[in-house]
Amino acid sequence: MQRAGDTQDILGRVGNTPLVRLDSLSGDGCTYYAKLEGHNPFGSVKDRAAYWMIREAEKAGILNSTRNTIIEPTSGNTGIALTGIANLLGYKSEIVIPEKASEETKRIIRSLGAKVFETSDDLCPKVGAGTDQSIALATSIAENRQDEYYSPNQYANEANFTGHYKGTGPELWEQTGGKITHFFTGVGTGGTITGVGTFLKEKNPDVQIIGCQPQKDHLIQGWRNFEESAKPDLFLKREDVVDSWSHVTNAEVFGLVKHILEEDGMLVSPSSAAVYACMKKHNAPDGSHVVGLFADDGRKFESVYVDQGIMTSSEFKDSLARSAHSSETFY
Repeated sequence: MQRAGDTQDILGRVGNTPLVRLDSLSGDGCTYYAKLEGHNPFGSVKDRAAYWMIREAEKAGILNSTRNTIIEPTSGNTGIALTGIANLLGYKSEIVIPEKASEETKRIIRSLGAKVFETSDDLCPKVGAGTDQSIALATSIAENRQDEYYSPNQYANEANFTGHYKGTGPELWEQTGGKITHFFTGVGTGGTITGVGTFLKEKNPDVQIIGCQPQKDHLIQGWRNFEESAKPDLFLKREDVVDSWSHVTNAEVFGLVKHILEEDGMLVSPSSAAVYACMKKHNAPDGSHVVGLFADDGRKFESVYVDQGIMTSSEFKDSLARSAHSSETFY
C-alpha cells in the first residue's frame, strides 16, 4: 500500500497527457496529432474514468473503503485502472474479464491485487441477452451482495462521461490553442467520444467527431462493433455528437504497428494503431488539425503481436527499447 503522500502524487497525475505531432501523417497543409493516454499513472485513458467513478461514488456516499469491494466487467484497461486506483485508496477489487484479453493485461491486474474472473466474452463485453457474460456476472455479484460489493458500471456511469467532458476535452482545446478540427477515437463504453465530443462542440460546433469501429470478430481490446453489439446506455444518451464513422479491419490495424514504430518512433497498442489507420484514410481539408486519441501504448501486447505474427518476442523487446514517448506507470 502506498503512503498517503504517494497516493495523492499518483492520483494527481491522472490526465494532462502529452499531445504529440505525427510526422508520418502531417503535411499538405494538415497537422496530425496523437493524444498519448499511456502516460496516465496506470497506463491508459481508463485511468480518467476509474478515478472519476470512484470519487463520485464516494461523494455520493455509496462507496466506502471500510465496507465495499469494487467489482467491474472490463476488456482490460478499466480493470487495470480501477484496481490500481482502488488499491491506492484502500479498496479491494474483483475484475471480470474476457479470456481473450492479453495475458499481460490479466497478469497486470492480478499483480495490482485484484481477484480475476475470466469469461468467454468477446474482447469488449457485448450488451444484449446471452452475449454479456462479463457484465452479467459482475452485476449478479454486486446486486446480490449490495452491502459488500459496488460496481461502477462504466457502461452507464455518468462519471465516465464527466471525466472526459471536464478533463480530456479541455486539455485538447488548450493543447491545440483551440485549433482542433477533427477528433478520432474508438468506442467501448462511449464515455470518451461523448465527453470529449460534447465539450469540443460547445467550443466550436464545426469540430468533426469521428468514431472508429472495428470489423466483426475483431481483435481490438476494448472496442465495440455496433453490428454485433448493442450501443451502451452511456453512448446512447449523446450519440448525436458523432459526425461520422470510420471502419477498420484487423489486417489494417496489425499491418500498421511496425510502420508507426519506424515512422513515428512509437510502439502502439492495437487500438492506437486502429485510430491511426482511421486518421490515415480520412481526407481532411488544408489547414486541419486532426487529433487521434491513443488510449494506451504497446507494452501490454507482446503476446498479441507474437500470436499475430507481427514480431517475435526478441523483436518486441527491441521495439520497446526503441520506442519514444515512454512513460512511467505504476505496475
